[in-house]
Amino acid sequence: MSKTNYVLVVDTNKHPLSPCKPGVARSLLKAGKAAVFRRYTFTIILKKEVEGDILKSQIKIDPGSKTTGLALVQNGVVIWAAELQHRGQLIKQSLDNRRSLRRNRRNRKTRYRQPRFLNRVKSKPKGWLAPSLMHRVENVSTWVNKLIKFSAVDSVMMELVRFDTQKMTNPDVSGVQYQQGELTGYEVREYLLEKFDRTCVYCQAKNVPLEVEHIQPKSKGGSNRISNLTLACRPCNQSKGNQDIQDFLSGKPSLLKRILNQAKQPLKDAAAVNSTRWKLKESLELTGLPVFTGNGALTKYNRCRLGLPKTHWLDAASVGEIDNLVIATHQPLLIKSFGFGSRQMCRTDKYGFPTRHCSRQKVHFGFTTGDIVKADIPKGKYAGKYTARVTVRSTGSFAIKSLTHGKQIDVNHKYCKAIHKLDGYGYGFGELININPTKLNPVETQIVKGRTAANPTQLNLFDSSIFAVESSESKIHKKQKVKGDDYEQLSLF
Repeated sequence: MSKTNYVLVVDTNKHPLSPCKPGVARSLLKAGKAAVFRRYTFTIILKKEVEGDILKSQIKIDPGSKTTGLALVQNGVVIWAAELQHRGQLIKQSLDNRRSLRRNRRNRKTRYRQPRFLNRVKSKPKGWLAPSLMHRVENVSTWVNKLIKFSAVDSVMMELVRFDTQKMTNPDVSGVQYQQGELTGYEVREYLLEKFDRTCVYCQAKNVPLEVEHIQPKSKGGSNRISNLTLACRPCNQSKGNQDIQDFLSGKPSLLKRILNQAKQPLKDAAAVNSTRWKLKESLELTGLPVFTGNGALTKYNRCRLGLPKTHWLDAASVGEIDNLVIATHQPLLIKSFGFGSRQMCRTDKYGFPTRHCSRQKVHFGFTTGDIVKADIPKGKYAGKYTARVTVRSTGSFAIKSLTHGKQIDVNHKYCKAIHKLDGYGYGFGELININPTKLNPVETQIVKGRTAANPTQLNLFDSSIFAVESSESKIHKKQKVKGDDYEQLSLF
């Protein structure tokens, strides 16, 4: 049984069929009975119409703040898996930068006007989510719709978990304590003085003036939460400055561990999942398929019972009530959200002043910045074959980044062939996971027998300007010994 993702299949009318093994797909392509339909995720299209009953799959989802796990499960067999990385934090940073530039410009140009920063509150509809949160919902919905479009799916299963943020900060909280904060009956300074016994946490000095200190500096993402505050004497506070506490206490590991244990885990990720869980469920219900939900405790129980390692895609496969699970793929597809670029027509420096203008035209010679192209340079210093993300120019001289030479090279547009149009995502393959055969049933033991994670075949495509490099001396090509574009794409397996 194959250790990589199954290949998605559609018939000549683009109706989704049951996914097939990579070996079957390779045979169909070699016999001319199918053609490559999409590169990512790899999909083939048959040259005939298929009728009759089709074996359906179920999409399983493990939503996360930064990464969401996806899995296709067919009769208890995981045949396709992926990990989807979100860019919510980048969206927030971009909005913050725009806000600061806009405010700066208004202060310079229209200082005489009254502030109107509250004039848009009523325009937000009920259930409105911030763009960084809505992005997570739309990301997952996009990929669920893609899987429905290219594979036969009959239902969707998602983990609907609610994090108890007070329980995360105080495991002993109960009853009326949920309505009381950590500072109940105290002011901040009095609370810290009692908590740290009127002692500097860095030098253990007593009976000296103490100052409130941020464990994680505010200039580096720290907050004013009480768990991020401590007490320090003036010499220690000034010596630390805005350094990370790991750097400041690099020579005192025991003291560093004790202070970090006092700082409770951040709640930003838990709050993001709590805010988007129902919105995601509503979005999935718009597909028209039955949507089932499971809780986090059941997911963990299933994963531990089956002896599976902790990964996002295996968590997704373990969602819901399952009796047994056969892992037919050990290497997930890694998907990273990049977006479609910026619509900003005027680039600025870090102070907000304009530096250059961008072209209104986005398509040049049929290519767009971000397309994955196959470049075949016949001669010159950089002669060879490359597969990479392209940066277009109106002159026709495009730029790609070569992993072989470690720098950006120029290539004429006539030597480029588009193999995957810009869709806002970057793609790669994760490491092969070696599942312990002793914890699996006999069927699963046969699947993973002899497989190790040493020297896994990986394709790192997460560089914003690189997707892959393909040379004529590639070991994969030597192993396949096939010709033609169709088989070069199958070499990714």
